[in-house]
Amino acid sequence: MKPITSNSLVLISSMTALLALGGCDRDSFNSAVNKTEQAASRTAEAGKDAARQAGGTTKSMGAGAAAKVDDAKITSSINTSLIADKDLKASRIDVDTRNGVVTLSGLAPNATAKERATEIASKADGVTSVNNQLTVKSN
Repeated sequence: MKPITSNSLVLISSMTALLALGGCDRDSFNSAVNKTEQAASRTAEAGKDAARQAGGTTKSMGAGAAAKVDDAKITSSINTSLIADKDLKASRIDVDTRNGVVTLSGLAPNATAKERATEIASKADGVTSVNNQLTVKSN
């Protein structure tokens, strides 16, 4: 079913009022016209409100998508830096980022490397905190 637009509603209301009031006096006709105009105004305002709500929802969805892109960018940046580090490149470190919070998990070759991973992760752009859950590999 196709939705009725405000222009269609005004036209239908006006036509109905004219047909119904064909034999009425001038005051009745003016009253009907005023009521039709008021209904059209309310319909237009309701349309504007709906458009504002839709715009807000779209903006919110866009912000959520941007946050996911930023998190992916942070994760990628940290992974690249970990691989480039001579003490960590052979480590099995998983990086997970949610809303700028980075969680490191997996194995670190030693305690120094574990701390180095935290340092590297915390320096990445967009990181708000680092949760280091790395386990130091036992020999």
